[in-house]
Amino acid sequence: MSASEPVRLGRKRNLPSCPNPLFLAWLTELRDQAREKGLKIQFTYQKAINSLNKYPLPLQNAKEAKILQNFGDGICKILDERLQRYRRENGPDSLPEVLPPPGRPDNNSLAPPRKKNATGDQGKEGGGGGKKKKKKKGREYVPQKRSGGHAVLLTLYRQSQIAGSKGYMFKMELQAEAQLLCDKSFTVPDLGSKYTAWSSVSTLIHKNFIIKTHNPARYSLTEEGVALAERLESVEEDTEDGPEGDGEEARSEEEECGAGLVDLTASDDEEEEDGTPPAERPACVAQQRSEGDGTGLSGKPQNSRATSRKPNAGCLLPGAYEVILCVDFIETTGGSNHHKDELAKELQRNGVKFDVRKLNVGDFLWVAREKVAPVPGQLRAPTGRELVLDYIIERKRMDDLCGSIIDGRFREQKFRLKRCGLRRPCYLVEECGSAASHLSLPETTLQQAIVNTQVVDGFFVKRVQDVRESAAYLTVMTRYLIKLYQNCTLVCRSRELEGDGGSDEEEEEEEERGTPSCSLISFAEFNHGAVKNKCQTVTEVFARQLMQVSGLSGDKAAAILEQYSTPHSLLTAYERCASETQKEKLLSSIRHGTLKRNLGPALSRTVYQLYCTQGALS
Repeated sequence: MSASEPVRLGRKRNLPSCPNPLFLAWLTELRDQAREKGLKIQFTYQKAINSLNKYPLPLQNAKEAKILQNFGDGICKILDERLQRYRRENGPDSLPEVLPPPGRPDNNSLAPPRKKNATGDQGKEGGGGGKKKKKKKGREYVPQKRSGGHAVLLTLYRQSQIAGSKGYMFKMELQAEAQLLCDKSFTVPDLGSKYTAWSSVSTLIHKNFIIKTHNPARYSLTEEGVALAERLESVEEDTEDGPEGDGEEARSEEEECGAGLVDLTASDDEEEEDGTPPAERPACVAQQRSEGDGTGLSGKPQNSRATSRKPNAGCLLPGAYEVILCVDFIETTGGSNHHKDELAKELQRNGVKFDVRKLNVGDFLWVAREKVAPVPGQLRAPTGRELVLDYIIERKRMDDLCGSIIDGRFREQKFRLKRCGLRRPCYLVEECGSAASHLSLPETTLQQAIVNTQVVDGFFVKRVQDVRESAAYLTVMTRYLIKLYQNCTLVCRSRELEGDGGSDEEEEEEEERGTPSCSLISFAEFNHGAVKNKCQTVTEVFARQLMQVSGLSGDKAAAILEQYSTPHSLLTAYERCASETQKEKLLSSIRHGTLKRNLGPALSRTVYQLYCTQGALS
């Protein structure tokens, strides 16, 4: 009798039993057979087992399982055949929820720990360890305190509670805000691991707590995510409001840290098979690590430490960053001449700290890189944040200028430089002396293009004689920017946010008074936004179409777009015109540029013919 009592107690613990143990046993058998033969389909069966275990309702046949993930036609067909055979042997009224006959004890023992399909034979052998795991697997998903999932849920929830919130966050701003609530880095993995705190977002998406939409990606909470985040937020508020000196509450916080806020939904091995990151360390371990700083295990000191970092969130204080020149890798590699190697050697000789990387627009720019101390136990120091200063340079040799004018790249490059988000674009023109006389275009045409770039397009143009003078100019600019920004507190802004920062006029007035703009874009966002072949809006494609018309510059195209942002709106305006003459003069009175000149009847007629002529243009 004493030996049977633990079995009865164990059965009482199996309250959340699997509603489809028959299908579960068959899938486990198929997985084990594939594992013995070394077939990769074993992982497909394992994923189907995981999906079936999460489904809370009984299935009448295998066709109903098609709504679950990883259940294809092949798996459903196998299960249906076994189900028909089972019903022939056990009667037509047998249902899948009937427990399988105890003829295969090894199948049950090989089932995942969270499955509740143990028979009586297994209960005798299964040991208390298996039952403990089943008890843990029955608990719902709750991320650990100060883990990546915990920080992301709280950040999205708090942002959604702000009045006028847009209801979603972009990746970079979400990482920046959530980092304050997390002990693990969102960008740099720990030593010996390939996972960061951001890896937990895939788990949140898989469990339907977070939804990811659009490109660039937007992250927002689902209804289940809001409910879980509200619970986490209430726990945070209770921790902050609780008295510090109460020993019983301090112990309850320790128990909550060790058990209440731990992900108990899956084991480490099972998570690795699914491709999701393993469980992060409990928050209490991080709190114990901070005892040397005077903080204990209670939540109050930890939260006070987090709030002390909040004023500097997203900011780089003076002395906490260094100004570095970024050089496009095209400027230092490739080509048939030695000028590119000479540029890097000249910069090194002048003592300029520079970094060669891929720039999607421009050839040179400067970033303020955060100084990050190496972490003990890690091979590489964590990557500091990088904010792009408002100065970008496009370098042009005379032969390159000639080629870019012929193939149309010159106008496109100027358009992209104006749209890159940096307020101080510059052209660095290298005179190649006698080489200009052997080019495809006359030298007067090239000189006129340079003057138009400065006078009409509004770019600052710096002329130098050779690559050594180019390196000297970059050296002087680097030292100037180091001195200009040495006492500035830099704030990260996002081009994706509505109403971000002050107006351009206010920032230009500040810079005219000698105060540089301290609201800067992160390098990752800048370089991603400058991709040449990224997805474009209808308005951007319309602007590119208009700029293909001879004589229609970027300023003129922008003036047209202010009134007609899409081809549809322009064609609708043409349809409203009463006569052909009125259609041809529709755009003639549109003003453009700083002098506010009219577009003119000639260009207006050309655009009308382009969009309204039936058949081929003559």
